This record gives sequence, structure tokens and C-alpha cells, in this order.
Amino acid sequence: MHTPRKRFGQNFLVDDGIIHAILAAIRPQPGETVVEIGPGLGALTRPLLERLPHLTVVELDRDIVARLRKTWPEARLTIYSGDALKFDFGALGCDLRIVGNLPYNISTPLLFHLMGFAAHLRDMTFMLQKEVVERMVAEPSTPDYGRLTVMLQRRFHLEWLLDVPPTAFHPPPKVDSAVVRLIPKRPDEIAALDETLFARVVATAFSQRRKTLKNTLGSLLQPQDFAALGIDPGLRAEALAVADYEAIARYLDRPSSPA
Repeated sequence: MHTPRKRFGQNFLVDDGIIHAILAAIRPQPGETVVEIGPGLGALTRPLLERLPHLTVVELDRDIVARLRKTWPEARLTIYSGDALKFDFGALGCDLRIVGNLPYNISTPLLFHLMGFAAHLRDMTFMLQKEVVERMVAEPSTPDYGRLTVMLQRRFHLEWLLDVPPTAFHPPPKVDSAVVRLIPKRPDEIAALDETLFARVVATAFSQRRKTLKNTLGSLLQPQDFAALGIDPGLRAEALAVADYEAIARYLDRPSSPA
């Protein structure tokens, strides 16, 4: 029996009803490249392999890796033993379908890491802490709206699929969970701009949430710049839509810009 490891944020999914609901949402088909992050004790792995001839997984816990290798032959299950935060998902090809019950202690940095592989993805379906999903799908001018919201909503269509209670896991986490799907936007749906500059603007704006844009973006924009953009410098970061941040990045990237 595997003892869940707190340092890996292990809470294993055990509710058959929830497992079937997730599989129904994913609808894996033979021929698709499906990648599972953190397979754990195989709650999703097993039913996925009932529907697929082959599955790829990324798992950090070496005891679980050993268990998986004993359970399935390499022809059915390709295992990458290592940290998903450092894994090059692009090396697996294109049109990837990534799934998983993500460790809640690394879910936000992992989402930022996966964002960099958007061009390689068909979709991603994840179990996450409900609080994180609330942040992902948040609207401007709400408490949940933040850096994660803006960065994800620029690149993905997001769909909240279902809620999951703590009782669906062993051991039960102290938080509610939810399943969300991320579908990369087509190139023609994404405004062309300097991605590094955009990320810098968003991170800077949300670096001190309680301060106004005049203070947080003061190093990038002067009063006349706010006026040219039609943005009130007295607002806080959560008041701006994704398109506003895109406009700021384009403005700063113009030839005459000091940034």
C-alpha cells in the first residue's frame, strides 16, 4: 500500500463517479497522444488505458514509477520519471492532450510552465483546487482576477467542467476541487505582440494588488501614456481586461517607446 506523501501534495482520487465524469469529459480516442501528469495510483491511468492503446505519463515519485512499471508494459505505458515543472512537453510532439489530478502545491507554477507549450496542445483537462479554477475563469474587477487569469485567458479558452468534494480523495484534502478544460486559442484569436513584454507588464501590474496602476506601472508608463491609452491610472490592476494589457504591451513596444 502506497502512503500518500505530503511533500508531493499527494491526494489520490478514489471516487468512481468522479473518475467516470472526468473520462466522459476527456473522451480519449485511439490515435491521440494523451499525456497524464501525476498518475499516482492509476485512478485515471487505468480507465485511460482501457480506451487507449498507449499512454504517456510524467511522475515524480519513484515508488509510484516502480509500481506503474510493474503494472503495465512499456509498449502500453511510457513513463517519464521526473518533475513536471521541468519537463519539456514539446518533445512529445504536437496535438497533445494533457490530463491529470495536479498536485495542488505546484498547480500555479505548473500552469505557467505548460502555457509555454500552447502551440503543442490540443487541450488540457485538470483537477485543481477550486480556488485556482475560480482564479482561472475570473472576470475583471473581481477579487479572484489576477496575473494567472490574464496570462491564461490570453492564450486559452477555459471551461469549468465539474466540482469535486474532498470526500472523492484519499486522504481528503482540506479544500474543494474542480475540473477545468483549457483549449489553446487559434493564432488568429491571439493579438500579436511581444510575449515577454506582455508578461512583464502583467506581472508588474499585479505585483502590489492594493496599489493603483499609477504606482505599479509608474516605471513603465507616464501620465501622458495612460492618457494616450485611455486608461485611468487611479484604477487597480484587476480593473483592466486582457485586451487592456495587450494594448499596454503594444504601446510600450512602439519604436518611440522608452521601454
